[in-house]
Amino acid sequence: MEKKSFTFDEIKLKLVNYCVYQDRCHAEVEQKMREFLLIEEAKDEIILYLLKENYLNEERFTRSYIRGKFYIKHWGRNKIKMHLKQKQITEKLINSCFDEIHEDDYEKMIRKIFEDYSSKQKGLQEYQKKSKTIKYLMSRGFEYEKINDTFEETSADN
Repeated sequence: MEKKSFTFDEIKLKLVNYCVYQDRCHAEVEQKMREFLLIEEAKDEIILYLLKENYLNEERFTRSYIRGKFYIKHWGRNKIKMHLKQKQITEKLINSCFDEIHEDDYEKMIRKIFEDYSSKQKGLQEYQKKSKTIKYLMSRGFEYEKINDTFEETSADN
């Protein structure tokens, strides 16, 4: 299938709409640009335009990504950070945006996932249930220390 050719302005508009539909990062916009036959100068000009007009904003992208992955997908910080790094977001920016997750929400989420998952583990010793649940929470990107603190609280409550 041959690539349909668009004018520079049509491509620019397509990329504006791509950014308006949902916050994007640089890497996603550059990936999208590969669909069009553009010379480097044209790519740079479009990126600059998107930045100048605030269609492309890496911090806004990072903040909305963190909120979505935590509050909707229930991912922990490690998994969120790993996925953002794959999108070429700097560690510094990622860390400065983690204030989107309230600490007490984070602990409540660990406790909730812990209780939900743990209650589904049938016919296991308590320690097996615990280690299986810790593994599960870590696979969702929660930090071992955080999980452990939550465990100590839940065993203190019982």
